[in-house]
Amino acid sequence: MDLRKIKKLIDLLEESNLAEIEIKEGEESVRLSRTPVGGYVAAPAPAPVYAAPAAAAPAMPMSSPTEASTGGTAKPGNALPDGHVQRAPMVGTFYASASPDKPAFVSVGQSVKAGETLAIIEAMKMFNPIEAEVSGTVVAILGENGSPVEFDQPLFVIA
Repeated sequence: MDLRKIKKLIDLLEESNLAEIEIKEGEESVRLSRTPVGGYVAAPAPAPVYAAPAAAAPAMPMSSPTEASTGGTAKPGNALPDGHVQRAPMVGTFYASASPDKPAFVSVGQSVKAGETLAIIEAMKMFNPIEAEVSGTVVAILGENGSPVEFDQPLFVIA
């Protein structure tokens, strides 16, 4: 391959946004790259972000999710009613029923047996049944249908 052609290819590479050019003519080939093969280019360090201190939000007289789901029967000073707390085993979206037109798997006051499906958590397009860990009566449903849940978040209280 002619040296003048190679110089033109180098100029073309420098003028463009290309990182690499490879040309083959018959048996000959030339590969030009801005970075060495197998080399790494360090990314620029991100600029530090300075956050202004947030103003304290005014306290609003709202009931907690626990009080709302149990009809205000939560004991003062105790966030959850007495009983076994069934927690979310994963992060995802909480669903109380199999589909929007179906009834909820369980309701407050209903007796459940260990292994019975209480709800579903959708994670990465997979629907995972949440099964009761103990037998008893559902005292509180803390998960809200269609809302996101965090790992280890309380979902049910079974007494």
